[in-house]
Amino acid sequence: MPLPRRGRGSRLAGSRVAGTSLPRARARSPRRAGRGTQLLSHAQRLTRRRHSSEQVTPEPEQQADFRSEKWLQERAGGDARDSRQALLAGMGSRRRFFSQEEVVIPCASDNDSGSVDLQLSNLEDIKKGESSIEFTDLDISDIPGLPLESFTDNLRHLTYEGPLNEASIQRLIQSIQEVFGGQLKSELEKLTFLRSLSSLSQNLPYDETIESFIHSHIEDIVRILNVLIQEEPLRSLFSPVRQEVFITIANLSYHNVHLLFGSEERTDLFEVITRSMITLPPLNILTQLQEITPCGPYNPECLYRQTFQAFSEMLQSLVVKDPHLENLDTIFQHLETWLQSSKDHERKRATASMAQVLKCLSRHLCLKPPLRFQRLGHLVAVMALLCGDPLKAVAEEAAEGTHYLLHITLRLKYVTHDKKNHQSLRKALKKCREFLELYSIKRFYRYPFKIAQVFEVFLNSDELCQFIMTTLDGLENLKHPYSQQSAGELLITLVKNAESRFEKVPEIMGIICARLSIISQPRVRQQVINTVSLFISRPKYTDIVLSHLLCHPVPYDRHLAELWRTLEAELPSTTWILWRLLRKLQKCHTICQEKMAYVGVAATCALYEVFMGNRLRAAMLRLFPQLLMTLLIQIHHSIGLTMSDVAIPSGLHIEQEVSTEVTPLCFAVQATKTLLLRTLCWQEFNIMEKNKGWTLLEEKDCHLQGISLLANALLERNQLLAHKVMYLLVPFLNRGNDKHKLTSAGFFVELLQSPVARRLPSTYSTARLKDWLNHENDTFKILALKGLCNLIRYQEMSEDIKSLLPCILDSLCETNEKIVLLAIQVLLQLVRTMDFTTLTAMMRTIFSLFGDVRPDVHLFSMTLFGASIKSVKPTDKKGVENQVLDSLVPLLLYSQDENDAIAEESKRVLMICAHFLKWKLPQEVYCKDPLYIRPTEAGKICRFFGIKCRGKIDILAQTLMYSKNTKLPIRRAAVLFGCYQNTWIKMSSV
Repeated sequence: MPLPRRGRGSRLAGSRVAGTSLPRARARSPRRAGRGTQLLSHAQRLTRRRHSSEQVTPEPEQQADFRSEKWLQERAGGDARDSRQALLAGMGSRRRFFSQEEVVIPCASDNDSGSVDLQLSNLEDIKKGESSIEFTDLDISDIPGLPLESFTDNLRHLTYEGPLNEASIQRLIQSIQEVFGGQLKSELEKLTFLRSLSSLSQNLPYDETIESFIHSHIEDIVRILNVLIQEEPLRSLFSPVRQEVFITIANLSYHNVHLLFGSEERTDLFEVITRSMITLPPLNILTQLQEITPCGPYNPECLYRQTFQAFSEMLQSLVVKDPHLENLDTIFQHLETWLQSSKDHERKRATASMAQVLKCLSRHLCLKPPLRFQRLGHLVAVMALLCGDPLKAVAEEAAEGTHYLLHITLRLKYVTHDKKNHQSLRKALKKCREFLELYSIKRFYRYPFKIAQVFEVFLNSDELCQFIMTTLDGLENLKHPYSQQSAGELLITLVKNAESRFEKVPEIMGIICARLSIISQPRVRQQVINTVSLFISRPKYTDIVLSHLLCHPVPYDRHLAELWRTLEAELPSTTWILWRLLRKLQKCHTICQEKMAYVGVAATCALYEVFMGNRLRAAMLRLFPQLLMTLLIQIHHSIGLTMSDVAIPSGLHIEQEVSTEVTPLCFAVQATKTLLLRTLCWQEFNIMEKNKGWTLLEEKDCHLQGISLLANALLERNQLLAHKVMYLLVPFLNRGNDKHKLTSAGFFVELLQSPVARRLPSTYSTARLKDWLNHENDTFKILALKGLCNLIRYQEMSEDIKSLLPCILDSLCETNEKIVLLAIQVLLQLVRTMDFTTLTAMMRTIFSLFGDVRPDVHLFSMTLFGASIKSVKPTDKKGVENQVLDSLVPLLLYSQDENDAIAEESKRVLMICAHFLKWKLPQEVYCKDPLYIRPTEAGKICRFFGIKCRGKIDILAQTLMYSKNTKLPIRRAAVLFGCYQNTWIKMSSV
């Protein structure tokens, strides 16, 4: 039986074909159509011609587009006019001439007239308010660089040749049914089956029997096609079976019979077909295989080009009628892997196929909601990356595809944009037009980053994220340096232009951090890091980016450390970034938890890396007071902690070896040291080093000493920074827990030595010190008294400090030695300004400290007593005389103390008392030898005091009281004085 005609023959009335020279014919009714002998002969002749294996000489194309003159003479769809005619001859009267048009696809009906290249004649007018502004296709079609073609000039209609007769149809159906129950063995049987199926598909619109047969046996057809493709060798091409499968599927697709969509089996067929075509060896390998092992009459080069052209047209047939773009989505899913293949020939075929699909879709676009293609950003990114492909053929194919993708995007955005907000689309079109005016289309698509500039205006937030994520994912597979550079430029360009329209920023940051380790080129690494810098410098994203970056294990690996160290932004942004990072750490100091917050440790480590990079130095100087105090507070919180004391988030893995070697404290100390060095505080750093200040800071009991050392060093060497810190601490002192307040207070009281402290209102100075004096924590009382010591030197502050005397006097009764000593120190400077009542009260309290077991308290209490006596005014002497007389015996006895300092101070104060009483002490009082070994001198001293104190005090009673003192020298002196009690009694009676 002669092979039936397999041409595409009759179509729906008014169907379109691009680039044929045949005249338009009126469509006839299928029941009136006859099939003449000449038509059958013509079909057979075309079929034989299509499958001829004669050698075809390639001819270069003459394309009038933006690509290079050498644009792929080895075209995706074939390189010669004759070979294409040979391929298409069996497709009926749908003859195409390569010089006229690249893709020939029947498409929509006649009512879809108008330009297919951005002449959006069906766009409805949109009015804005009362101005009645028309927004039509002219707003889009005048974009420079987008060539327009007249639809009527490029499209002709097919000549109708009539359907098959009923007998032929039955014979074809019977032959196909036999295949369903049997097996195709020879190549001829396979080709006969496929061409019979194609012939039937041509008559689908005219015969209900055919329609019913095909629709009821779709699964059988899919199964057999799957078998046929899988039986074809993957590494060679010796028969046209693949080609016929592609043509058969295309023919059925034109009549809305889709064998590649709708079920799992059909999807598998699509995958098998795609792999079978894309993974074929390169053309030169196929030619060599034919030379080595000739396996058929076909010319390998011609057969390959015809097969690939058929594959490309099969894909295009799927999008001719794709108003919802769901077919485009499926095609992209199947080609995506091959578009990113590491093999050049696979990537080249996939790119050429995708470019032709986009070209066909752009010419026959008739969109209707709902649109099911939700991966526009992903597709744009893939095509943009391919535009930067190192293989020129791939880059040019991708450039053409991207050109048509822009056409599709414009129409897509018009259909989906909010009609109430049409001005946003206007602005996008205007921005797109401005970019395209800067570059010709040819130059534009040779620089992939410019694609990001143009498409960015049309991408919504989800699509922008798709673009970013796809580009970052591509970095993992892009091994060629130029490709990585293209990806880096795309990233940085899109983020710069899209400003703050991104969502899913944490996911973007996650991929960036994961990809840094595989990016080898320094320039590309910096571009990716600059992308992070752009995100983090926008206030909308700053906290989001910081939160993500702080969720990585510490210490940071070298890639993340490099990211922190090389962050760059303009000065206002750098200050903002550093401030937000600082706030992350400060918030951890206000939360009371059993374990330290991990964010605090991570933020401290991040600050250290930022300081090491020194890119934000201006911001560091501006925020120096906040940075310094926050890090010192972090040191205080970290004392004695290990990583096991940190609340590590679930899912975050900290290596055990690292956790034993590093601690939160070491991060805080490192960051503080680096801060001082980067802000040129070298002298302060050296003072801390020489005086073991860092060791003091790290110890729990000595932490405030380290704080004091650093504060004094800063005040001595850099008063400007010290004053900035002082003003910061005014509000800082009221925040946080006790550790926060203690560190701040320790630094603050040292800075009160500065003359600038006089300018502080009493609310922030003496009033605050008064609160600390009444605090239940002794450390706060100590700091308060130190602050008073520093303020009392200024006369302007004396009145405010005098109001605190009751609190200071109460401090003399504290059990904490430091508090008592500091209180005495303050009182020594205030004693001359006290009123008589306060002075006498203080002298009574001080007198009670004579003999205190704490040597320093004992010593300085006598000093203060002596200073008090000196401060008594002449008119008030009578009021304190008894207190002075009561102190004589104790002072005399303590002059015998084994502590030389106390003994000497006792003698000195005794002289002050004698001067106050206008007495002249005997020289024996100043005897350096202990009195208990010099009884004669002791007797003279007793007689002197007995005479002077006659009738005023009971010297004997006081002596006996002090004879119970535990100190041996004093006890012996008291006993010796007791031996002279008769003398004392006699003197008293006289």
